[in-house]
Amino acid sequence: MMNEPKQRGHKDLIAWQKAMDLVEEIYKLVKDLPKDERFNLASQISRSAVSIPSNIAEGYRRGSDKSFRQFLLIAFGSGAELETQIELVKRLSLVPNFNFQRIDVLLSDTMRLLNAFIKKIG
Repeated sequence: MMNEPKQRGHKDLIAWQKAMDLVEEIYKLVKDLPKDERFNLASQISRSAVSIPSNIAEGYRRGSDKSFRQFLLIAFGSGAELETQIELVKRLSLVPNFNFQRIDVLLSDTMRLLNAFIKKIG
């Protein structure tokens, strides 16, 4: 795929690695959400976050650029959902003492990488 012989699998993709780091940070955030949000917003945030690296991996393993691109688009959509959900947590001050900087950077990096990958595959 894409003439990248150095790559052994989806775990070698920087976009997947960043997305996995993002999931770890999201789980730290979700743990700090108020109890009444644990089954609502927390569940939605977790699903959106996990969807990003999951779709990168699934698309990569499908073996064709067309299929991979489609799964990258789905991952990108999940990233947009996550951006919105994180913004909501911030606006509602649901976790007032949480430092969102690492999440913001990882999410931004992941979205940038996904966008570049999508354009490259075309």
